[in-house]
Amino acid sequence: MRDASVGFQCVECVAEGNKGVREARTAFGGKVISKPYVTWALLGLIGVGYLLHLASGGTLWSGRSAVSDQFGMWGAGIDYADQWYRLITSAFLHSGVMHLLFNGFALYVVGPQLENWLGHVRYLALWVVSAVGGSVLGYLVEPNQLTVGASGAIFGLFGAILLIGRRLRLDTRFILGLLAVNLLITFTVPNISWTAHIGGLVSGLLLGGTYAYLPFGAGRGDRTRARAALHAGVTAGYAVVLLAVAVVWAVAVRG
Repeated sequence: MRDASVGFQCVECVAEGNKGVREARTAFGGKVISKPYVTWALLGLIGVGYLLHLASGGTLWSGRSAVSDQFGMWGAGIDYADQWYRLITSAFLHSGVMHLLFNGFALYVVGPQLENWLGHVRYLALWVVSAVGGSVLGYLVEPNQLTVGASGAIFGLFGAILLIGRRLRLDTRFILGLLAVNLLITFTVPNISWTAHIGGLVSGLLLGGTYAYLPFGAGRGDRTRARAALHAGVTAGYAVVLLAVAVVWAVAVRG
């Protein structure tokens, strides 16, 4: 038996009554979360990746390692060895402690808020697809350059939080300034993969705009399922386009 407002109810009665209660959702259709578990998990994986980098010959401040050579984004590895995993594994590796701290801090600051707005599933999809978007652009433009880092995913989060913030009518000047500074650094400081940043940013803007504004008129009545289906379709469709472009490019390179 379970306590009720009047007397007691059996477990079956409580379950039956709860069927008519709508599950709490965020403003964009995601499940309301209690803690940003996905952000914490991503931070943990990035930390593990850096430890593996150090353990396989990498230095504290910079440099390559056996792990970065095997799992970093390198187009030739895809072209001649079908190492497609590089498109995502590179996002969990960093070449130096400053690189790690910059991306980790950005994820720590921006990630929890986005995860609260979007819910676990949309947020994780945004992070992964933005990371892959950055890797695909790098594969197309700079195939012979070995790159590592979560910058593509981070720029995707920047793009998404900008559009979602505007949708919520929040002051987004800080994000605009942060994005402008990071883009300036991207194109003025050597040895930074601009392709990862731009590819991730474009992906984040596209998915962020989808989650924030589609379907038009969301919030008028109960459209949770329709919105979830549309968001999932756009996310999956964009991911398929990214992978299809990479596959076509690989086929063309191999002749």
